[in-house]
Amino acid sequence: MTARIRKRGRTGRDADPTADARAGAALPARGGPDLVRKLFEPLGWTVTAEPVPLDGEFPAWGDSRYVRLVLESDTLTLAEALRHLYVLLPVLDDAKHYWVAPDEVDKLLRVGEGWLPGHPEQRLITSRYLSRRWALTRQATERLELVRLAETDDSEVEEIDNAVEAETEAEEKPTPLAVQRREAIVTALRQSGAARVLDLGCGQGQLVQTLLKDPAFTEIVGVDVSMRALTIASRRLKLDRMGERQASRVQLFQGSLAYTDARLKGYDAAVLSEVIEHLDLPRLPALEYAVFGSARPRTVLVTTPNVEYNVRWESLPAGHVRHGDHRFEWTRTEFRAWAEAVAERHGYGVAFEPVGPDDPEVGPPTQMAVFTLTTPKEAKAA
Repeated sequence: MTARIRKRGRTGRDADPTADARAGAALPARGGPDLVRKLFEPLGWTVTAEPVPLDGEFPAWGDSRYVRLVLESDTLTLAEALRHLYVLLPVLDDAKHYWVAPDEVDKLLRVGEGWLPGHPEQRLITSRYLSRRWALTRQATERLELVRLAETDDSEVEEIDNAVEAETEAEEKPTPLAVQRREAIVTALRQSGAARVLDLGCGQGQLVQTLLKDPAFTEIVGVDVSMRALTIASRRLKLDRMGERQASRVQLFQGSLAYTDARLKGYDAAVLSEVIEHLDLPRLPALEYAVFGSARPRTVLVTTPNVEYNVRWESLPAGHVRHGDHRFEWTRTEFRAWAEAVAERHGYGVAFEPVGPDDPEVGPPTQMAVFTLTTPKEAKAA
C-alpha cells in the first residue's frame, strides 16, 4: 500500500498512481476494492485499488483477499491521514492480532474524532475494529450517536447525555453458543412432532437434561461410546434420585455409531449434535448407514461447526480447529454437499438452518441440517 498527501504539479513517475499501485505492497482487504473505496473515499481520499490474483499464471483461480492500494489527497493533513489509517487498516484486515479490551472503545473514539461519527460505513467500521465484540460495539455506537447529536445541536456531549444515569447493573452476557445450539435443536424437534428421541453421542447429557424439561418428549435415549461420559450424564440427571414417572422417560446406554444397533430402530427423531467432526472421515460412511440406513428415524438433526466462522473467534489461532479432538471442520458448502448426498442415498429430504449469529460474510458459528424421511412406504411405517 502507498499513501501520499500529494501536492499539485508532480511530474515523472509520481504523476502515475497506477505505477505506485503496481509497486506497492499488498494489503489484506476482506471485501476487496469496493470496500476500500467505501471506507476511504468519503474521507477525501482518491483511491486506486487493484485486486491481487491468487496466482498470476492461473487467472481462472480468481483474486486473493489482497489489494494493491494507493491513497492520495490534496486536502488532508498528515495527522488526519494517520488517524484514518490507524482505524481503517485493521478494519480492512478484519483481524485484530491482540486481545480487544474495553479501552479500545476510547481509542476508537479518540482517533475517530471529527470523521467517524458521520461516516456512512460507521457501523461496519466500529464492528470490525472491535473484533465484533457486541458489547463493545454497542457501547461505541451509542457514544458515537451522542457525538453526532451534539454536533447537530451545536452543543456538548455532556449536555446531551446529562439525563442518562450511569449504568449500575451488570452488563448482560450473550447466550453461550452451546445453549443456542440446544435451543435450536429443541425447536426443530418440536416442529417435527417428535416424541421419542435419540441423542446419539450424548456426551455428558446436557441435551438429554434439556429434553426432559419438556413433557412433549415422552422417551429420550442417550447413547455414547464412552462409559465415563455416561457416568457423568447419569450424575447430572440424578437418575438414582429421579421419580419413577420421570425415570421411565429416559435411558442411557453405551453404543458405537460405527455399527448398526437394533436398539436404535423405531424412534421419531435422532440428534447428532457436534458428533460427526469427532470421527475420521473414512468412518463417516459407517455412521451414515447405522443412522440413516439402519435406524431410519423419521427426523435426523445434525449440527457441526462452520469452519468459515473460526476467524471470528478472538482466542483461536489461524488455521486451528475449535477442539483438539476434531478430525475436520467443514465449510457451509462442504457440509451441504455431504448432507445432500446422504439424503439422496437414503430417501430423506434435507434443509439447512443457521445456529448462532448469522454473519453476512462467514455465516453462523454452527450449521444444522434437518433431515426428514420422504420415502412414502417407510415414512408411513415410521
